[in-house]
Amino acid sequence: MQFLGAERLLRTRCARAMSAAALLFNVVAAHASNLNFLNDTPLSYVKPRDIDSIKRAITDVLNMKSDGEFSQWTNADTGNSVKMDAMMTPSDTSHDGNKTCRHVAVVLSAKGQSMNLHPVFCRTGKTDWALQKR
Repeated sequence: MQFLGAERLLRTRCARAMSAAALLFNVVAAHASNLNFLNDTPLSYVKPRDIDSIKRAITDVLNMKSDGEFSQWTNADTGNSVKMDAMMTPSDTSHDGNKTCRHVAVVLSAKGQSMNLHPVFCRTGKTDWALQKR
């Protein structure tokens, strides 16, 4: 008799564990499917050589452009078969001692779609610009 009670308890716990695992799997699958909207955005076409080229272009914007003065970038020389371009405009330059920070509005376009990015970069003195985490 005592054996049947332990067996029933074990079955109940196993059923609950399996239900929890199934629920977790469904939540993870639903969450992953929600990211499908990123499949055809300009970021999905960016290749490592594009990233290197964009970094150089943003560094030039940060070093040489005034707030509100835009610069255009294209990936024509990166070897990527998908044509991409970006409009980069620095703004909100601030100084705190020898630390300088700048916002850059980036409109990245590819295959008829565009997306807006708003990174912030800071540097101290003449060091390299560093992307700020928010």
